[in-house]
Amino acid sequence: MNELLIFGVFQKQYNRRTIKYPICFVVYLNSLKSINFLNTQIMRAFIIAILLFVLFSAKVPIHAIAQDETTHNWVMVVKDNGIKFIGEILTQDAREILLKTEDLGEIYIPRYVIKEIKPLLSNDKKHAISEDIFATRYFITTNGLPIKKGENYIQWNIYGPDFQFGIADNFGIGVMTSWAAIPIIANAKYSIDLGKNKSMALGLLAGTGSWALPKFGVLLPFVSFTMGDRVNNLTFSGGYGSLFYGANEDRLMGDSYETFQQQKHEGRVLLSVAGMAKISEKFSLVFDTFISPWGPEQTHTEYEYYNEITGEYYEQGKLVTTTSPSPNLALIIPGIRWQLDADRVFQFGFTGMYFDGQFQEFAIPMIQLYRRL
Repeated sequence: MNELLIFGVFQKQYNRRTIKYPICFVVYLNSLKSINFLNTQIMRAFIIAILLFVLFSAKVPIHAIAQDETTHNWVMVVKDNGIKFIGEILTQDAREILLKTEDLGEIYIPRYVIKEIKPLLSNDKKHAISEDIFATRYFITTNGLPIKKGENYIQWNIYGPDFQFGIADNFGIGVMTSWAAIPIIANAKYSIDLGKNKSMALGLLAGTGSWALPKFGVLLPFVSFTMGDRVNNLTFSGGYGSLFYGANEDRLMGDSYETFQQQKHEGRVLLSVAGMAKISEKFSLVFDTFISPWGPEQTHTEYEYYNEITGEYYEQGKLVTTTSPSPNLALIIPGIRWQLDADRVFQFGFTGMYFDGQFQEFAIPMIQLYRRL
């Protein structure tokens, strides 16, 4: 990956209408291949990415690409299954209402499926539209925003499904896996409203290798701090990931080797910076990261029969233990989210990888479809 694309929006007023023009900058990254991850140039690029999301969070309004600044009698219609529609009521009777929406056009909604109808002020419309249930997730990480009771959805990935269920207004649980059911990971998240568009979440992921790797396990407690709402937000997350797995070890017993099974444990600090910025009523920029800056030293123990330095041979072998630093890892995922309708979201991006001191020369596509259950 030799180029970095930076998207933006130029906004202009014309005849009392707000017109937005998408713009794109290209930054060449050829010089970054040999730069250490903690180098100041990398840190500058990292800080610039964060500032871009702060800028979008502060400045990008949620309107259509071109929208009249006229007065509308907006209402929010909430159905029994939690689905919400924003628009103007054109006609209504005892059986149904005719609602004019900006994205779906005119739709009829039967009275018996309507839970409530809320009148909205002009300032409330932005907040109401922003309340889509998928805004609590990025590509692979979550944020501090709460999933609400009854907000259930599935995230279809190339590698497998991810189910999420809103148990209460601030508590959700879920399960994710691959198409082969390896591994199976359950998750839980409790959100806390800190006020002034700030929230945090305490969560836990726990999983197993299931039928193929029964001795494999993963445990990841985490905390997320989010600034913003469901339209524009920036999230900092941190946790500690633990892996449990079985490993075979060969030991010299007399004149022969015997294989012993051991249960091992390895842990790493995990960090993430992620954000979302709505650039129109249907499209949002999404940025996600998954960073493991350091881990425990790796220890290797084996029998050595020849010393390359001294030229000495060991007839029965000599037990030698060596250590090496744990490689660092960072996944960087920029992308775009397309709101297909009130029940579906399509998300697309590319995953760049930094591993063991250098950027990898490939990008992994991320294709996801969110759907309300």
